[in-house]
Amino acid sequence: MDAFVELGSGFATALTPTNLAFALLGVLLGTAIGVLPGIGPAMTVALLLPLTRGLDVTTALIMFAGIYYGGMYGGSTTSILLNTPGESASVVTAIEGNKMARAGRAAQALATAAIGSFVAGTIATLLLALLAPTVAGLAVQISPADMFAVMLLAFIAVTSVLGSSRVRGMASLGLGLTIGLIGIDATSGQQRLTFGIAELAEGIDVVVVAVGLFAVGEALWTAAHLRRRPIEVIPVGNPRMNRSDWRRSWKPWLRGTAIGFPFGAVPAGGAEVPTFLSYVTEKRLSKHPEEFGKGAIEGVAGPEATNNASAAGGLVPLLTLGIPTTATAAVMLAAIESYGIQPGPRLFDTEPALVWGLIASLFIGNAALLLLNLPLAPLWARLLRIPRTYLYAGILFFASLGAYAANANVFDLFMLLVIGALGFMMRRYGLPLLPAIIGVILGPFAEEQLRTALQISNGELSGLVDPVAVVVYVIVALILLFPLVRRLLPKKAHVPVLDEAVHEIEEAHHHHGTTEAISVETRAQKGFERPNDSDGY
Repeated sequence: MDAFVELGSGFATALTPTNLAFALLGVLLGTAIGVLPGIGPAMTVALLLPLTRGLDVTTALIMFAGIYYGGMYGGSTTSILLNTPGESASVVTAIEGNKMARAGRAAQALATAAIGSFVAGTIATLLLALLAPTVAGLAVQISPADMFAVMLLAFIAVTSVLGSSRVRGMASLGLGLTIGLIGIDATSGQQRLTFGIAELAEGIDVVVVAVGLFAVGEALWTAAHLRRRPIEVIPVGNPRMNRSDWRRSWKPWLRGTAIGFPFGAVPAGGAEVPTFLSYVTEKRLSKHPEEFGKGAIEGVAGPEATNNASAAGGLVPLLTLGIPTTATAAVMLAAIESYGIQPGPRLFDTEPALVWGLIASLFIGNAALLLLNLPLAPLWARLLRIPRTYLYAGILFFASLGAYAANANVFDLFMLLVIGALGFMMRRYGLPLLPAIIGVILGPFAEEQLRTALQISNGELSGLVDPVAVVVYVIVALILLFPLVRRLLPKKAHVPVLDEAVHEIEEAHHHHGTTEAISVETRAQKGFERPNDSDGY
């Protein structure tokens, strides 16, 4: 009952005129930016992050909640109408959604995606409100050694996502950890990796890193490999569903919520695997399996619900442990930390108004998303016709303006260009961005926990071994050894549904990876080699 009382106070905070106005503004901005081709939720949040710097922290995070959900809605629009997933978790939506759109059912595809996102987001946010305080209460009892072990688990898990290259993931994580080390060592007071540059003594602002990797890096990559042909946008009317569509969609919405939330709540769980599992599940349970691959509405309803439920579930480890499970959550963590607030077990005690206002605003943003964006679907479709040359020129301008506004320091513009060039090279060689941004954000915190644990034990390595830490180390070992064990297992020992999901992932990558349909961020997440100029870019 305490959770409902706190949630009530959160609604009192979120429903003030100022906060409500910024929540609605966040929804509109998030959708407007997220709906543009090849951008996706993570880049949307990174691009709009500097706009919140002058706001009160609670108001800023409430606006970000709207941007978060708005960006995810926009990603489904591009997947359906352009066959262009903004991130790897939206690949499944493109498989069936674009087929529906080409068959003249774009309105129905957008409707089931929007309503499914609302249903899943509402249920998952309610679960977040009920479970997060309990998780935070348990996390308070975690020792520095246990917390370091959990951080290590996050690092290992995020570099071992299904279908990606571990070597590339580890390389990306190493880059992020290196960037996170830049600045003055809090314990010794010595400068690290500053090369005598005074501006680097305080480290590199996480806002500059996030905007550089996502926005500038993407713009540079797109400019280098831009197709000179117009974008074909499928026309759409006001989204609507008939009785048959409702009957075929409501069960996938609920199943998608049940699949997505647990995956999102697990540190480094992410949304990619559950969306593919949802697609496979709906394909197996559907009464119309022959429609899959040709535009089955279940193939849009289930994965979209899963994606949004996973997003809400990802806020559990973000708020209670300070661990992001997706690139979008990592940028949100950067936003919170930019206000000098460290998410973690004590956040619910030290900043209750902020936390519960944020959770309440998720309900408001979710409802506003449905009420505002279903009638505006034709407008979003017209936005897709903006030429990419203008689009990415605008992105570079606003990214530079935002990076400068963060600290009013010209040196930040230079660092933005350097980090953007790094993001370009990471895309060129297929390094995923998520491990890098998590390394930048969590690296210093993991170092702090490691040092604290060693100080408590007078430098003895036994100080890193607590009962909870041992369990986490075992999980880390299982993650590292799983690929080897899987190869040794006989074929019949594999889990059928998971095997089919792996097959669907490979098919989707094969289908999208040879066209402009899939975004470069998706290819980077999956460790694909970048196409060279002979591929038609």
